[in-house]
Amino acid sequence: MPDLPTTPDLGHQRGTPAELSIPRSLVAGEPGWTTSADVIVVGSGIAGLTTALRLRQRVDRVLLVTKTVLNEGSTQWAQGGIAAALDPGDSPEEHLHDTLVAGCGVCDVPAVTALVHEGPERVRELVALGAEFDLDDEGELKLTREGGHHKDRIAHAGGDATGKEISRALIAALHRVQDDPGIEVIEHALVVDLLQDNESRVCGVTLHVIGEGQMDGVGAAMSRAVVLATGGLGQVYSATTNPSVATGDGMAAALRAGAVMADVEFVQFHPTVLWLGPGSSGQQPLISEAVRGEGAFLVDRDGVRFMQGRHPLADLAPRDVVSRAIVDRMQQTGEDHVFLDARHLGQAFLEERFPSIVARCRELGFDPATELLPVAPAQHYASGGVRTDLVGRSSLDGLYACGEVSCTGVHGANRLASNSLLEGLVFAHRIADDISERMAVGQLPQADQADRSAQVGATDDGDPHDGSALLDSSARVQVQAAMTAGAGAVRSAQSLASTAAALRDLALAATSTESGPASWETTNLLHIGQVLTLAATLREETRGGHVRSDHPDQVDPRWRGHTLIVRGADGSLSTTFEPVPEQDLA
Repeated sequence: MPDLPTTPDLGHQRGTPAELSIPRSLVAGEPGWTTSADVIVVGSGIAGLTTALRLRQRVDRVLLVTKTVLNEGSTQWAQGGIAAALDPGDSPEEHLHDTLVAGCGVCDVPAVTALVHEGPERVRELVALGAEFDLDDEGELKLTREGGHHKDRIAHAGGDATGKEISRALIAALHRVQDDPGIEVIEHALVVDLLQDNESRVCGVTLHVIGEGQMDGVGAAMSRAVVLATGGLGQVYSATTNPSVATGDGMAAALRAGAVMADVEFVQFHPTVLWLGPGSSGQQPLISEAVRGEGAFLVDRDGVRFMQGRHPLADLAPRDVVSRAIVDRMQQTGEDHVFLDARHLGQAFLEERFPSIVARCRELGFDPATELLPVAPAQHYASGGVRTDLVGRSSLDGLYACGEVSCTGVHGANRLASNSLLEGLVFAHRIADDISERMAVGQLPQADQADRSAQVGATDDGDPHDGSALLDSSARVQVQAAMTAGAGAVRSAQSLASTAAALRDLALAATSTESGPASWETTNLLHIGQVLTLAATLREETRGGHVRSDHPDQVDPRWRGHTLIVRGADGSLSTTFEPVPEQDLA
């Protein structure tokens, strides 16, 4: 990966440690046990499982670690499906165009090109592996449409349980090879930080394994390469569609190690999340975009279809457009939600096509077949993350990232619906191939870790004045409240300054030295929240998932590019702007 560019800063700045300082690592005890592998894969969603399975065919020993159990990641919650140009009437070029339009001019075209051209074959391989997608009467994949797509190209399984079926198929494939001594799975394992040698090359992770009768405490897992596939950062907000495990652990660990982070400000808020009343928090029920793809539409409290005339695709406009329209209509009506009308689709169709959604709605007291569903935007997906190249390499040698934790450049400012599963699938293959090819020619040698005691924040006691102390787990709600209020769906310089001040005060007040999963997760949320707020403050425009009420004009050409942030050796953050060539989005 090339060095950071030196383009004029457009108002960017280098923070001082006194303003914002990120420690090198979390407070944790010295490793009490060690293990090793050729490659460590962190995460068990589509990205992690695919990477581990493909690597095992090519290297001697793979260690797959996951935070809870294999099927608890974000993949199983993916309702809509996986996008690929599988229909003869569709093409990768058309999929490319729709992706670029949704990304609002800041997608990296080579990355999107790889996604759309390799995607169909990767999906067919998934079917061959055992994933059972829904089929039509002729036995062909049944394809549907979602927001931002101009063709039916969304393959789905179990109606609205695509992620669950993909996860099942991949885990089944993993179980078939678990007797192989070359692959090991450790569940209930939280990666605390990345280990590096004296040249900053990543050579392993510190790992906390929870569970009676298992390894406990912190250990060191050494490897020739580490692949982060840890998912997103949804729990940094009060309301999200992400599971409780999505606390930004991989992003935060990479940030502390000095990896370049990109486009962290681009957070997608899904427009149709079931509204459960004031004060509801945590993981919220998602109403898939596929419901609108099948003909449901949005209305306000008076029954007016407000997406008509707002965008040529109306209710199937890209997610940022729909979310912004909902926020605008809520402000106009004084309501805290709008409604999704699916009643005309009929009970039989809804129960067959969306069995999980219908069942969950009814559990919560709503019936989409007979009544309007109250919905409002909630955090859904992080388009930014650890900056990678076309084969998943980060800026740190030995460190790869795949899936939502990464920023491949595929999503730009706003992910196109159902491109996330495809990205994890395509780039997992690319990563596994690159690692195995490098190892075959003697690259990625096992290295010894540097002296951790010399790293900022790596001590056992944690000085509350040097930014290394942990946040108590009780501070999580304060982090979430600050992020939701000031760095949520709509932002401004004033709101972001308030969020930055609130997070700074929390960091300065941190005194906890009791290390453990809850405090590590909360501190990870703090670090990611600080970086996200900084990036959002710098980008003075509205683009995709980043909405600035004080800069409402959408897509300022001066900001057509990536916001890059990296932690320096002294803990301060430096920011750089990387322009993207102009794209023909007509």
